[in-house]
Amino acid sequence: MARYTGPKTKISRKFGEPLFGADKNFEKKNYPPGQHGQNKRRKKTSEYGVQLAEKQKAKYTYGILERQFRNTFFKATRKKGVTGEVLLQLIEARLDNVVFRMGISPTRSAARQFVSHRHITVNGNLVNVPSFSVRPGDIVSVRERSKSLEVVTESLSSRANAFSWLEWDDEKMAGKFLNYPERGEIPENINEQLIVELYSK
Repeated sequence: MARYTGPKTKISRKFGEPLFGADKNFEKKNYPPGQHGQNKRRKKTSEYGVQLAEKQKAKYTYGILERQFRNTFFKATRKKGVTGEVLLQLIEARLDNVVFRMGISPTRSAARQFVSHRHITVNGNLVNVPSFSVRPGDIVSVRERSKSLEVVTESLSSRANAFSWLEWDDEKMAGKFLNYPERGEIPENINEQLIVELYSK
């Protein structure tokens, strides 16, 4: 399964925000990477450069490579509604992201690995494809034999964010995907309109 395995702190420094979650190294060096670091004078970025950077930021945030991201975008263009918002809704409905949002795993990369290692079921059926699209009404749960895993119990015990489009049952270790989230409910700092403009050229 293809995924980004390079230096994460460097990417976060490039975009000026911790894209992969809490990062002590990013806090220490909160300036762009490179030989001259914070002293380097940056040229004004072109319109295309700004749009490209926004797409790259979204890809790194959600852990999606180019082909899947592009396919998701064109899928969004065929649906009703504002394309940028629909794009984020489709990405939010990916199984790995839903597992992360429910607090089953501490990070999206951990959620992706958790799904691919066959620890997650959807509506009682084992699903090991991280990009699987969850639909409203679907029940996402931890597989029975995986409920005692330390990584799961630790992650669930420290889960803080409760999202309005998700419902969670601690006893059953299962959650329900209620509906696609509205744009204002998605906390990620992404300007989806720039991504739409980039792909529309």
